Amino acid sequence: MAILRRYAADIAVTVAVLASSVAVSLGASAEPPRNAVLGWICAVLACAALFLRRRYPLPVAIFTAVCCAVYYPRTDPDGFVLLAFAFALYNNASTGRIRSAAVVAAASMGGVAIGEAQAGAARQVDNFAFLLMAGWFIALIAVGAVTFYRREAERTKEAEAQRRAADERLRIARELHDALGHNLALINVQAGAALHGKDPAKSEEALATIKQTSKDALRELRATLGMLRQADTPSLARVAELAESAGAHGLTVRTEIDGTARDLPPDVEHAAFRVVQEALTNVARHAAANTVVVRIGYTHHDVSVQIDDDGRGGAAKPGNGIRGMTERAEALGGELTASAREDGGFRVRARLPLRVKK
Repeated sequence: MAILRRYAADIAVTVAVLASSVAVSLGASAEPPRNAVLGWICAVLACAALFLRRRYPLPVAIFTAVCCAVYYPRTDPDGFVLLAFAFALYNNASTGRIRSAAVVAAASMGGVAIGEAQAGAARQVDNFAFLLMAGWFIALIAVGAVTFYRREAERTKEAEAQRRAADERLRIARELHDALGHNLALINVQAGAALHGKDPAKSEEALATIKQTSKDALRELRATLGMLRQADTPSLARVAELAESAGAHGLTVRTEIDGTARDLPPDVEHAAFRVVQEALTNVARHAAANTVVVRIGYTHHDVSVQIDDDGRGGAAKPGNGIRGMTERAEALGGELTASAREDGGFRVRARLPLRVKK
């Protein structure tokens, strides 16, 4: 049953063409046709070949043309073998083999012209029928080509929709990672200090910081969800909030501005903010630093953010943080570097062009 369902369309086409041939044959004159056995063999073979048209479109078109070349000169032309060839020609063009379909059609018309020229007075195809046949073949190839390009356009549209959906899922994952990762990392640090600290006053201070940070995390999550609904977008104006949050965890954060601050495209503003946020998160979690300098540089062509800390430095640890920052920068046509500084500590620097490269 599964095989029948799979090949139902092929079987239906084959049977329909063969039935048309039978109907025309039965409606013919009462006189026995010339070379009837040969004619039926050609008709059955041409129709049966259509069953393989999906897997072998060009060979099937050529085979049905050969059946026509054998059938029409040697039998009484009362069958629809030409219909099988016409459908095979259309199928060949609809699979994208437009040039090969045109070559097969031209070769077939050339064969008809040569055969009719040799037949002399016994011609079976007059000039009008010859031109009409040529018009049919051109129309079949044209319709097949339109069908092919329409299918390709639909496939391209579907692939683009899938790509956009994947990009949107990745963007949402980045947003949630950035919104929650920063504050949860700081909560984890303070929770460790409260759990293992011996000074009750410092433990109480750590718990108070956890409370405030969790409040900030909820606010950030709401802002992120709002941004996903296009209701709010993080901006560099909120870097001071990040500095204040990091300062509550023992880091001294200094912000410096190079150039004249200006309004940035939303995507650039958003990416720059997230780079600063993720870099400060990494400093709090891994660097064992005391001081962080966030430098924001504005030019006519781009904006840059540079985060320097005085921590332990060393090679960058592979993970979602640096990879996510790099992907954000590259998505806008920019670049990001993360490496240890020669004088100690670590540096993250991102350059984001103001005009997104397509």
